[in-house]
Amino acid sequence: MLFTPWRTLSADAAPLAAAGEVCIVAPPTPYDPKSGLGLHEARVVPADARCPVCGMFPARSPDWAAQIIFDNGDTQFFDSPLSLFLYLQDIGRYTRGRQVNEIAASYVKDVSSGGWISAHEAFYVSGSDAMGPMRAGNLPAFSSAAAALRFASARGGAILEARQISPHLLHGLNGERRHVHASPPG
Repeated sequence: MLFTPWRTLSADAAPLAAAGEVCIVAPPTPYDPKSGLGLHEARVVPADARCPVCGMFPARSPDWAAQIIFDNGDTQFFDSPLSLFLYLQDIGRYTRGRQVNEIAASYVKDVSSGGWISAHEAFYVSGSDAMGPMRAGNLPAFSSAAAALRFASARGGAILEARQISPHLLHGLNGERRHVHASPPG
């Protein structure tokens, strides 16, 4: 984990850091060939993994966790599907030097089973009363449209496929949080 002291922040980021808005850069977790998992299989979230979008520990909210696996097996873990989709909007901001074409797989937790499912094949519910780890609106994920419909019938919301999740929707769910990343020292 890399901690960047506020004194090395850019001029526009320094006031946020002084007010307590300090960013902790969450590097990807390297692939461990001894894990017994394939290079692009979903992994158990390590207790010390941090979400690169918000800095939370995804292992503390395992029912909401998500992950992206890069082509070399490195993995970024997220506290929720919302953070995963925010990450996909600007990968280079959250993981310097990485690009979308390096992503080999992405997974979210299925609310119904607790198992990992493909983030691109999942069905999401937007606008329900389910609050994610950040206690804000979120996108609970399901492996089938029928499961998502049952959830939406009980808790409200609209069913979406991954391709329907827009930057406008993400902004509305994420609210007005101000979060900036420091420039590397030097």
